[in-house]
Amino acid sequence: MKILLVYPKYPDTFWSFKHALKFISKKASFPPLGLLTVAALLPQEWEKRLVDMNVISLSDKDLKWADYAFISAMSVQKESVKRVIARCKNLGVKTVAGGPLFTTGWENFGNDIDHFVLNEAEITLPLFLEDLKNGKPRRVYTTKEFPDMRKTPIPLWKLVDMRNYASMNIQYSRGCPFNCEFCDIIVLNGHKVRTKGRDQILGELNALYNQGWREGVFFVDDNFIGNKRRLKEEILPALIDWMEKNHHPFSFNTEASIDLSDDEELMRLMVKAGFNTVFVGIETPDEESLTECGKFQNRNRDMVADVKKMQNYGLEVQGGFIVGFDSDPPSVFGRQISFIQRSGIVTAMVGLLNAPRGTRLYQRLKRENRLLKDISGDNMDYSLNFVPKMNRELLITGYKRILNTIYSQKEYYERIRTFLMEFKPTPGKGLKLRFVHLKALLRSIWVLGLDGGQREHYWKLFSWCLLKRPRLFPLAITFAIYGFHFQKVIHSSL
Repeated sequence: MKILLVYPKYPDTFWSFKHALKFISKKASFPPLGLLTVAALLPQEWEKRLVDMNVISLSDKDLKWADYAFISAMSVQKESVKRVIARCKNLGVKTVAGGPLFTTGWENFGNDIDHFVLNEAEITLPLFLEDLKNGKPRRVYTTKEFPDMRKTPIPLWKLVDMRNYASMNIQYSRGCPFNCEFCDIIVLNGHKVRTKGRDQILGELNALYNQGWREGVFFVDDNFIGNKRRLKEEILPALIDWMEKNHHPFSFNTEASIDLSDDEELMRLMVKAGFNTVFVGIETPDEESLTECGKFQNRNRDMVADVKKMQNYGLEVQGGFIVGFDSDPPSVFGRQISFIQRSGIVTAMVGLLNAPRGTRLYQRLKRENRLLKDISGDNMDYSLNFVPKMNRELLITGYKRILNTIYSQKEYYERIRTFLMEFKPTPGKGLKLRFVHLKALLRSIWVLGLDGGQREHYWKLFSWCLLKRPRLFPLAITFAIYGFHFQKVIHSSL
């Protein structure tokens, strides 16, 4: 068999970092980890090629070569998916589809896809392969079971050109112990936190190391700290030992819940292992809205203090925020702005509430006859897929006010300084400077330092950081470059 693994194109969004990647001559943030894992699950003797449309074009020659095109995607890639499917149909290429977009809404694609291999491929893909071998493949493969991740293979990294990417990615766990009303993680991966073993994780790090990778690695877990005990007793000590033996070739980032700030031992171990960034779902400072959406782990705590505590331990906190809850008062927009500025969360992703298929929120809104359409998957799309309790015009206006404020030059650069004053990285573990970083600095001087709109703020940060926090100067320039991207994305959508 000849299998073409196709990853459709992302639009220009908050998390695409499209405009920032140009400063370091990269084409995409991460490779398609799911497809690389699927490739490793396919028979070894089959020929496999990967086309990540975020770094290279999909040609008719690629499609004509393949017996099957395997397509995986998230909701935000929907428009590109439609174009890929149309091209496959036009050329007579059979298609196999999986991943979050198809798992939660395969029925939307009618007869355009030949086979759906849904949920987690460790269970459903072998069933498809067996039926294919026997000449009787079914159209839909699905399961309510969750696989043992200790049987998940190492992704087939040889299929990607790592030079195209800003970071590599691996997965340690699936599932989340919490039950937030709007979140589809538990729909896709369940409540029970399933993990890979220590030797598996070290094997995946060795695979990246042996491919020559020496940059950042993103643990894509939706809640890395879902099983704290195992992390502290087994995984993190092993990571610390591996990193020391290999002279700290990687830096790590991941996603976690706010209760990470309650566990000082866990934070110390994570930082010692090489973690320097963590994305946290803050959502809202409004207690009633937190109760409404079931985000109980965020309630009854000083979340600004929690964020600063993590920063003090050497973890940059990126934050997710939401407006549009039924309980949101008109004052929520100003409170969100205040929280973001006081906390020093530089990378603050604020989105309108939407209801993904299968979530408790989706089911509730369906019962209340408030659903309108499917979500777009874009975290900063101004469309809502339900009728909000707040006046829609007031909600959209307030949302735009947040974005315009926190990503204005003044507030954004103020937030960078707030963070840099709180952040305390581990001594002796600074950024390993490479030529690409010098190139990014020079480009930032040319693009940002000469830009009339932000020139003053850029040079003030430049000189302030060299005088006050010289060790964090590379990070300050990185944030300035991020801001260039965020402002481009926000202004293009307003």
